[in-house]
Amino acid sequence: MAEIERPIILGTGQLGLTIMEQLTEHGISPRMVNRSGQIGEALPEGVTVAAADLYDPANVKAVCAGADVVFLCAQPPYTEWPEKFPPLIDSVLTGLHESGTTLVFGDNLYMYGPTGGAPISEDLPYAATGHKGKTRALIAEQLLNAHAPGELNVVIGRGSDFFGPRVTDSSVGDLLFAAALEGKTVNLLGDIDLPHTYTYIRDFARALITLAEAPEAYGQAWHVPNAPTQSTRAFVEQVEAQIGHPVKIRTAGKTMLTILGWFNPMLGEMKEMYYEFSEPYIVDDSKYRATFGNGATPHEEAIRATVAWYQSRADEG
Repeated sequence: MAEIERPIILGTGQLGLTIMEQLTEHGISPRMVNRSGQIGEALPEGVTVAAADLYDPANVKAVCAGADVVFLCAQPPYTEWPEKFPPLIDSVLTGLHESGTTLVFGDNLYMYGPTGGAPISEDLPYAATGHKGKTRALIAEQLLNAHAPGELNVVIGRGSDFFGPRVTDSSVGDLLFAAALEGKTVNLLGDIDLPHTYTYIRDFARALITLAEAPEAYGQAWHVPNAPTQSTRAFVEQVEAQIGHPVKIRTAGKTMLTILGWFNPMLGEMKEMYYEFSEPYIVDDSKYRATFGNGATPHEEAIRATVAWYQSRADEG
């Protein structure tokens, strides 16, 4: 295993901050990078934040100089992926070319497209038909094609829909946890009685660190470990058990998403991904488990931690 000594985290959103948190728990202080060089929360001692334009390869090269591992968690706005994601990846790859570092990319599962309910494994073809899924397929190919041991090691970790501390922009972020705690109606998508894999963000972060430390993982994509798949309704029932009162649920179909998209572009973009909630969405993480073991937190424990974070945020507000 390769020990991480000089990590850089590109992006200070929910995943980047969770990786930082996991690293500092092991006595490793990363440098974080975003456009402004500022961040909206207190950081542990030793963690620094630098400003850089990641669309400029020279900036990438300068800010990542000396890093042994670079975690790429930055991404453009959800509504601008086709135009801005490929240039971002190209810039990062150009800036890190021949650096000898290891680039770890936190990815999702959009590139596979609908599977008809079949489990989603790493050997499935990239069959997305929508523009966001096609963009994810393109950047995955960009990244893996750039893998060249001795020049740049590349590894991809893929998670399903996120939940956990700091996760707000998710189908089970503010829409579920914040609304439930405030006693509001929870808006969910599709058929909530279908099985759906959800990824706990702290498990995702730990898995990316594990992949960074494992040369045998390089040059490949890996599905990070998840707790056993259950229905979204069962997930909500576990939230109810933690908050101590029932949750009123309202579900939205594809037509409703179209209407809502007239007023909220983000919700309109979700229409492309509606298949995730209209067929079983089950992630096969057996490749990771067979190689690295089970790194998944039970849903009960993960939901408890998520509720606690949302409660603390409400208390601070």
